[in-house]
Amino acid sequence: MRAPDYDGWSIGIYTGVSPLNLMDSSKIRNPVLSRRNVSDVRAAFVADPFMIKANGSWSMFFEVMNSKSDKGEIGFAISADGFRWDYQQIVLDEPFHLSYPYVFQWRRSYYMIPETLARSAVCLYKADPFPMRWKLVKRLIEGECADPSIFRFQNRWWMFVCARPYQHDMLRLFFADKLLGPWVEHPRSPIIRRNKRKARPGGRVLEVDGRVIRFTQDCYPIYGSAVRAFEITELSPTCYRERESAGSPILGGSGRGWNRFGMHTIDAHPISKDRWIACVDGVANK
Repeated sequence: MRAPDYDGWSIGIYTGVSPLNLMDSSKIRNPVLSRRNVSDVRAAFVADPFMIKANGSWSMFFEVMNSKSDKGEIGFAISADGFRWDYQQIVLDEPFHLSYPYVFQWRRSYYMIPETLARSAVCLYKADPFPMRWKLVKRLIEGECADPSIFRFQNRWWMFVCARPYQHDMLRLFFADKLLGPWVEHPRSPIIRRNKRKARPGGRVLEVDGRVIRFTQDCYPIYGSAVRAFEITELSPTCYRERESAGSPILGGSGRGWNRFGMHTIDAHPISKDRWIACVDGVANK
């Protein structure tokens, strides 16, 4: 019997009628990317995928755990249809660990906020040019912040970060009028304390039909168990309220194959009026 082309964390593609109702598809052979697809470094695993439609094709960025250096680097893959992916190369490598490459477009430029926990700051990078080269622009927020998740809502920038990255149990919220700041902590922050089930961000924050939805990693009983979804019902510089979405958790271990034991990241995009595509990750063993 041929050995599977995955172990540890790998990346898949799900589709569905909404970002809260996604599943595996018979048209897609998951995982679409695993450590064995990485050709320029020896990889232990791939995880934390984020993608964006640019120049007529899909671009995906993700953590590649370099076995030799024992640190994360940011890998890049391309796809014409979002279903079949071709690994290209490492596009961002620093002397410290990188992961969670949250990529987004703003005013005709492409930006990325990867997790830069080892620098004790949230760091903004800009493509120059997209997608192969990334330059540090600015340290936006000081402190140890895991999985920073930025989004724009009602003419402001907002950002969630996990402020206790090794306990996975505290969520802080910041906002700014401009991308480069200054960034101010919300008066209700930390908005979550001592809760491993919903404090660590788990993917791109979405605005769907006027509703803001954030995704979070369920880190109980172990890190990366599932992905939960929360609808933000009130968001302003003074107020914050949310409720868990119906059907949450929306992703979890399948009990077999590439995502047998858990899942922890989702990046969903609309591809038609009632159809969504998402890159997700999953772990095959504990």
